[in-house]
Amino acid sequence: MEITSVCVLGGSGFVGRHVCQQLAARGYRVRVPTRSRERAKQLILLPTVDVVAANIHDPEGLRETVAGAEAVINLVGVLHDGRGEESFAAAHMELARKVVAACKVCGVRRLLHMSALNADPAGPSAYLRSKGEAERIVRESGVNATILRPSVIFGPDDRFLNPFAQALKFLPVMVLPCPRARFQPVYVEDVATVFASSLEDLASGGKAYDLCGPRVYTLRELVEYVGTVTGCRRPIIGLNDTLSYAQARGMELPLIKQLMRTFDMLMTRDNFRSMTVDSVCGCALPFDLIPAALEAVAPAWLATDTPRSRYQRFRNRAGR
Repeated sequence: MEITSVCVLGGSGFVGRHVCQQLAARGYRVRVPTRSRERAKQLILLPTVDVVAANIHDPEGLRETVAGAEAVINLVGVLHDGRGEESFAAAHMELARKVVAACKVCGVRRLLHMSALNADPAGPSAYLRSKGEAERIVRESGVNATILRPSVIFGPDDRFLNPFAQALKFLPVMVLPCPRARFQPVYVEDVATVFASSLEDLASGGKAYDLCGPRVYTLRELVEYVGTVTGCRRPIIGLNDTLSYAQARGMELPLIKQLMRTFDMLMTRDNFRSMTVDSVCGCALPFDLIPAALEAVAPAWLATDTPRSRYQRFRNRAGR
């Protein structure tokens, strides 16, 4: 039976906005729960998207939000372990339990769950372990689920390339932790296409897909590329593992941590541990999709970085 209605958790986020746009373009009725309609105002304009006020961490509120949907997409995740709902335990593992429970109670036919490349209950970082545990919860739930594991995701409003672009404009030298860490970045539109295609492919139920772009880069190569495209090339001092760990520890000091969060440049010791594992995969994108090359699309926003566009990007990240 064809799915026509989808509830997207995390739909107002970076990846979520692109997923909702693709679903709306394909004619799905989309429900996006949020505690801030202002943050989801870009979605309100889409004709088949309904933005509703809800706290998805409240089991009863989650069930009410999911009720009537034929599929649920869970995109919720945090990169840094915080407090309460912003902790790895709450955002990844506990929410996964609540989502599968709500799906069972409400008779939801399909669940799409976004994990992360290298997610593993025995992984080197708390982030990867919590993502791995969430995968286990979904797999063992009995719900017809598809798990998607992207490498780092890039796009116009990402918190991966854009912070480096901003930093290179002001810093005379880039002191770079983990310069040899390897990534295979995947374009946000490709990730959104995989989610939408998974809903339409009945055979995707029960499967897990690793999502990567066409090329592997070191972190140094990525920063050098951003500097070249933006016209802000800077000397790069790559730190060894010991100094990278020390830098990450220093960034966890309260005042420095707040400053780094403001510029989306926070790196914690847990992030350092995550980068000890290469974020790469040797597989193609599913559904015969051809991944977009970083060099083909990133200059569209990196090379046209004006004060106005920077201001708009900050507004988008703040949900304004």
